[in-house]
Amino acid sequence: MLSDKVDKVPDKIENIQDLEGVGPVTAGKLTDAGFDSVEALAVAPIREVMDKANLESSAVTKIIKAARQAIQLDFINAKELWEKRQGMLKLTTGAKNFDRLLGGSGVETQAITEFVGEFGTGKSQLCMKLSITAQQPQKDGGLEGKILFIDTEGTFAPQRIHQMAQAMQLEPEKILEGIFYSRVYNSDHQILAVDRSFKLCQEENIKLLIVDSVLSHFRSEYIGRENLSERQQKLNAHLHKLTRIAQALNLAVVVTNQVQANPQAFFGDPTRPAGGHILAHASTHRIMLRKASGGLRAAKVIDSPFLPESETFYRITEKGIEDATPKARRED
Repeated sequence: MLSDKVDKVPDKIENIQDLEGVGPVTAGKLTDAGFDSVEALAVAPIREVMDKANLESSAVTKIIKAARQAIQLDFINAKELWEKRQGMLKLTTGAKNFDRLLGGSGVETQAITEFVGEFGTGKSQLCMKLSITAQQPQKDGGLEGKILFIDTEGTFAPQRIHQMAQAMQLEPEKILEGIFYSRVYNSDHQILAVDRSFKLCQEENIKLLIVDSVLSHFRSEYIGRENLSERQQKLNAHLHKLTRIAQALNLAVVVTNQVQANPQAFFGDPTRPAGGHILAHASTHRIMLRKASGGLRAAKVIDSPFLPESETFYRITEKGIEDATPKARRED
C-alpha cells in the first residue's frame, strides 16, 4: 500500500513568501539581491543566492527546491521538450534572406544569438532594427513585447530608431516608448543591470534583451594573462544568467561581440570572435558579420546546434538592414 504522505505542490505560487522556508526577513534579503520571483529562484545557482542574499546553504537549498517544485522544473522526455519548444517564438530581422540564415523566420526566443564583427559591420544597426520589429504583431514576425537595451559602448541612437521607424511607416514615438534603455559604464554595472532585469522583464513584458556589446568592459578592465581567469569566471556567470532569463521567460537574447586578431591564421580571415571558449559555449547561435565589396555586408553562421553553415548579404539603409545581392552575382 502506498504511503498517504505525498509531497503536494501548490497549483500556482506567485509570491516568494509563499515558498517553504521564506519569511518576511528572508524575502526581503532575496528581493534586495534581485531574486524577487519564483522563476528567478528556480533557475538560480545555490552559490549565487547564498553570496548575494547572505543566506546559509541549507536555507537556500530548501528555498530553491521549493521554487523548482512550484514551477515543476524536473526531468522531461524529448517529446515533452519538443512540445515545449513549440512555444518558442521567432523575431524577424526585416530581411528575408537574413531570416533564412537564422533558420527561416529570424532570431529565436529561449536562446542567445551572438552577432560578431569588427566596427562598421552593422551590429548595432541590426540591434536597433530588432528593437523595432520585436514590438510588431506575431503575424508580422514580431514578438508583441518591449525591449531592454543594455548599451556598453554608447552606440544606441534614439534618432536612428526614429528614422528607421519612419521609413517603415510606423509611429516613431510609440516605438521609442517600448524600449527600456540602460547605459552601463563598467563590467560590474553591466552584471548588476542583468541581475536586476528579471523583474523588469516580467513586469513590462520584455521579449527582447540586447547587450551591445557583451565583452567590451570585460576586455578593457581585465588586462593581462594574470587577470584572464577572473575575467572568464565573471563572464561565464554573466552569460549563464542571460541564458536563464531567456529560457525562463521565453524571450530572445541578442548580444554583440568584437573580434580579435588571430596570429595563427595564415589563410582566410585573420580575425576571430573575442571572448574565448566561454563565450563560444554560452551562445546558442553565432553569426559572423563582415564588410563586403560594393558597400555591402555579409553574415555567416559560424556555430549553431542546428543551423547549417551558410552566408547571406545585406546592406544598411534608412530602414535598418535589407537584403542585398553582390554585383558579381547580379551579373550572373
